[in-house]
Amino acid sequence: MSNGTQAPVSLPGLPKCPTGIDGFDELAGGGLPLRRPTLVCGGPGSGKTAFALEFIVRGVHRYGESGVFVSFDESPDELQENARSFGFDLAALAAERKILLDHVHIERSEIEESGEYNLDGLFISLGYTIDSIGAKRVVLDGVDAIISSYSNDLIIRTQLRRLFRWVKSKGVTAVITAEAGIDTLTRLGFVEYVADCVISLDNRVNRESATRLLRIVKYRGSAHESGEVPFLIREKGLSVLSPNTSESGER
Repeated sequence: MSNGTQAPVSLPGLPKCPTGIDGFDELAGGGLPLRRPTLVCGGPGSGKTAFALEFIVRGVHRYGESGVFVSFDESPDELQENARSFGFDLAALAAERKILLDHVHIERSEIEESGEYNLDGLFISLGYTIDSIGAKRVVLDGVDAIISSYSNDLIIRTQLRRLFRWVKSKGVTAVITAEAGIDTLTRLGFVEYVADCVISLDNRVNRESATRLLRIVKYRGSAHESGEVPFLIREKGLSVLSPNTSESGER
């Protein structure tokens, strides 16, 4: 982003959901698309889960919006431990039913025996969880685990569309994370085409120096900065270093 570039402005009439992440909402013209799914992709350690956790926690603390966090990788205990490094007390929020944590574990042997994982059970369970606390924000962390269980590309594409349509039908603002591919944004190769907004995170190492970079790859209905911008993962969460973000990162 060049010096003096103004923050992107969303098109008239497009509702936004502020994430509360330092510097990001300014970069995205107000936040993520309201009541629509956003894909956050990147390699291991790029900050996907940290972004998703902060989106949920800031939703409670700053905007009074309850949230559901579903992980296909980490258990609730592991999530709580990771969140404590940012000063987020997920256990307390869960006790107050301001957030709900869920872990969906899929045994590879079960997939091999039954053929393919059925998303219908996930929809029923997740729908009940969302409705039980009136959640406005939802995270599906590590969606690769369920979608990659399907046997061919056509089925994968169909099920991804089902998943994103279902999330949109619930009227929640969702963050869905997925691992980056080698030559594609995601390992699955199709997710970026069905998402309304796509954010790519990268932890790039050059000459033993690591730099974290964020790029808004796609944002239907909104102007956005398409170049990479650096971001930091600090004690209080993420800080995206857009032109108007303070270097101190204070909140």
